[in-house]
Amino acid sequence: MSNTPRWSRRGLLAGTASTIAGATLARVAQAQSAPAAAQSRPLPPYASWKEPGQMIVHTATTIETKRSAFGTGIVTPADRLYIRNNLPAPDASIVADPDAWEVSVEGVRQPRTLTVGQLKGLGLETVAAVLQCSGNGRGYFADKPSGTKWTVGAAGCVIWSGVPVRSVVAALGGIPGDARFMTGTGGEALPAGVDPKAVMVERSVPLKAMEDALLAWEMNGEPVPLAHGGPLRLVVPGYSGVNNIKYVKRLAFGATQSDAAIQKTGYRMSPPGTKGDPSMQSVWEMDVKSWINGPSSEDGPVKAGMVQIHGVAMGATRSLRRVDVSLDGGQTWQEARFVGPDLGRFAWRQFVLPVRLQPGQYVLASRAQDTQFNWQVENTPPNGGGYLNSGWRSHALSITVA
Repeated sequence: MSNTPRWSRRGLLAGTASTIAGATLARVAQAQSAPAAAQSRPLPPYASWKEPGQMIVHTATTIETKRSAFGTGIVTPADRLYIRNNLPAPDASIVADPDAWEVSVEGVRQPRTLTVGQLKGLGLETVAAVLQCSGNGRGYFADKPSGTKWTVGAAGCVIWSGVPVRSVVAALGGIPGDARFMTGTGGEALPAGVDPKAVMVERSVPLKAMEDALLAWEMNGEPVPLAHGGPLRLVVPGYSGVNNIKYVKRLAFGATQSDAAIQKTGYRMSPPGTKGDPSMQSVWEMDVKSWINGPSSEDGPVKAGMVQIHGVAMGATRSLRRVDVSLDGGQTWQEARFVGPDLGRFAWRQFVLPVRLQPGQYVLASRAQDTQFNWQVENTPPNGGGYLNSGWRSHALSITVA
């Protein structure tokens, strides 16, 4: 069962068909105006190897994949994968000798500091998993919460390789006592003169996440690049991006959550206009979600005739059962079909619906359902951080067919 609070999965909005279509068009226009301005910014040096024509540079630490850049493959190429860093990336020297990077493992019966080279002797697994920023879709919230106005591009499907955390724990004697959380600490350099707890990247997740988590040193078959957390990243499949700690230098197991600000008050599902506190649900597991990537009117009207409507869908921690597509903003639906191999319950699936479109205006929407029959929500109620927006209505794509 997902840890996302009940109120963030419900709250459906009503309206007439004309109001729905008009509101969707307005939201899409508003959400696309900010990325258009951001595209003129150059890629920062640590991410200069990215494909510039496929990325939207919001800031040096927030870089989004264009909606049209996802294509129809399952795995997101590294040079098109989004970037979201809470702190500036460390010096590139840390990836010069990746096997020498050290991580301290605490809260086990035999605490120890291990190098990546040593970790490679403890086990190996590969998992395909969606990596998605907690704020992906924030740009669609009508109340305009603060933070990067991501649309759909702060996400990607990545193949990670590394040692299962459960194997590391077993090699170190297991976890004694009443541990309830797994905590990862990032290795970013912290600014001087500031309380480390106020700025450090340190996140705790429920202990059950350990069963699927990896300490990963490869991404899509290559060493994890600096921009994505190399030489070692904690990967927690099914959990939002902030919990997948880059440059992980410490992994601890204990009865309490971290008291770092990013855990204690940050990334909490707070009501709009309020700050988070420990009593509020933490941003952990993602929700079932989908969106359509094409066709798009970005470069002019779509040509009338047979069109392949395609997009991506994810079940977070569950496999997917089906995806439906609407041509009229959610008034009627047709079941789409999945395309390509199923890479497991943590990966996303590409879907397609072939249709014949006549000239006119269309509002394309998709809604996914997981194997537990949970449907993607119509609207995600607003929250203070603009987190976990999975509503199919706000992610709809309006197109002109000529």
